[in-house]
Amino acid sequence: MDLHHMKMAIDTMAASDLSEMELSHEGWTLRLVRHAATASVPASVKTLTSPRQQAAPTASVCEIQAPVFGIVHLQASPGQPPFVQVGEHVQVGQTVCTIEAMKVFNEVACEHAGRVVAVHVVTGTEVEAGQVLVVVEQGPHV
Repeated sequence: MDLHHMKMAIDTMAASDLSEMELSHEGWTLRLVRHAATASVPASVKTLTSPRQQAAPTASVCEIQAPVFGIVHLQASPGQPPFVQVGEHVQVGQTVCTIEAMKVFNEVACEHAGRVVAVHVVTGTEVEAGQVLVVVEQGPHV
């Protein structure tokens, strides 16, 4: 695991709401843990929301999962831009990554339109079938 892979892992975690992430690659293991800032708030303090905030429709979240075990690739080839990035809007059928399994590259497509809110993997890492790769938020405000 080189410095580039470590930086990508840190950036991925920073752009997500993950509290912990562990990656293993070529005999190296990188474990990142985010500790929440603890602030003491008196029990008598309550959060106030306006009626408009309470009536706002909620967004739903779609987790795009790995269909097979393999090596994930977030871009078509080295040096190319990633298929998707956090904050980007995606359409149904848009490729979010590829998974290399037995020298075959399997495209993983978005099943729902929305906005990418998290990318939980780093290029070159192994993924398990069913592992969450990308999270897409759907809703009226997306």
